[in-house]
Amino acid sequence: MTFNEKQIEILNVAEQLFAEEGFDGTSVREIAKIANVNGAMISYYFGSKEKLLESLVLYRISGMKLQLENLIQEDITPIEKIDRLIEFYIERVYSNRCMYQILHFELSNKKRGLNLDAFTQVKNENLNLLQHIIKEGQEQGLFQPNIDIKLLSPIIIGSLTHFHMNKPYFIEILDLQSEEAYENYVMTTFTKHIQKTIKALLTYEN
Repeated sequence: MTFNEKQIEILNVAEQLFAEEGFDGTSVREIAKIANVNGAMISYYFGSKEKLLESLVLYRISGMKLQLENLIQEDITPIEKIDRLIEFYIERVYSNRCMYQILHFELSNKKRGLNLDAFTQVKNENLNLLQHIIKEGQEQGLFQPNIDIKLLSPIIIGSLTHFHMNKPYFIEILDLQSEEAYENYVMTTFTKHIQKTIKALLTYEN
């Protein structure tokens, strides 16, 4: 799915408001006012507030597949590909943390019958690409044969989600005195820790 500039502007405004005020606490009128459009335009583009949320999810996750496809074609080792993949995941989840916060809430309370089939399809495609990298490493004797590949993404995303949900605590114990310091820690030290964790799982002998 592709979006024009005005649609992207609406999606960005909706994402910010959904994250700050909740889906139920945000009105189409409020989105339209901040995006400087009328409500009819939002209805024309997206149909409803629920469809707007579905479009937001697709907009934020669609780029991951292209990154993974390009990664598979790179002339680097499977271990290097895993390191790059983890960097992609953490950077994408961190930069889209508002969307993941919204999505987590909506999926956990099951209050609305959102159609997230396309979201599931993208996740399955990303999983297939991850499996391709793991298989390549197994064929080269770098990774163990009995790896539960489906649990790798939850380890990466779940760790980052927990870290960010407890941001004030980690800022204090890690002495991260600015937002810049916090973000830099996530993109460097935290990322390296997750890379070591995943590679240990891939190479550990049972």
